[in-house]
Amino acid sequence: MNEIGPGIHHWKAVHPKIEIEVSSYYVEPAATLLDPLEPPEGIEWFESRTKPERILLTNRHHYRHSDRFAEAFGCPVLCNQNGLHEFEGGPEVEGFAFGDVLADGIIAVEVGALCPEETALHIEAGDGFVALADSLMNYDELRFVPDNLLGQDPEAIKAGLMESFRRLLELAFDGLLLAHGEPIVPGGKQRLGEFARR
Repeated sequence: MNEIGPGIHHWKAVHPKIEIEVSSYYVEPAATLLDPLEPPEGIEWFESRTKPERILLTNRHHYRHSDRFAEAFGCPVLCNQNGLHEFEGGPEVEGFAFGDVLADGIIAVEVGALCPEETALHIEAGDGFVALADSLMNYDELRFVPDNLLGQDPEAIKAGLMESFRRLLELAFDGLLLAHGEPIVPGGKQRLGEFARR
């Protein structure tokens, strides 16, 4: 568990389905978990901290170990309303809309392009952070997911994501929190800008 900003905690764990290491985050000032897998320290790590009050998913595929946290802390799980069909018949997930304030200092921002519910979370803590779902990965370098995961027209999806990234650059932030790969803190906005201008 690493504190990468004021109250912003990052950890990595192996995803049980895709069997690669992915990232999760805890925004402690807002008592908010992002795309959580159970950390190596166990859920018990959170017992000595501000207790989580909510779980935010950056897209419908990032439920991960949310049920463990929801059971431990009684906190709701939230996903953009465009992805709620994934949870018909359970588990219980609440919807939010783009533009909603989801917690103190956390706003849902539309990314789209890749899937209708692809969400960026703008976090106002410290110098600001943007959390991204599957639109970008950072394993040694910023890159898109492989073309075979981008649907029938990968180039159109990439163009749409580039447009979304350019909109995100209008926000005030420095850190970039990736669900797949290492966060970029500091300098995340600069790196995103360089990628979006390619």
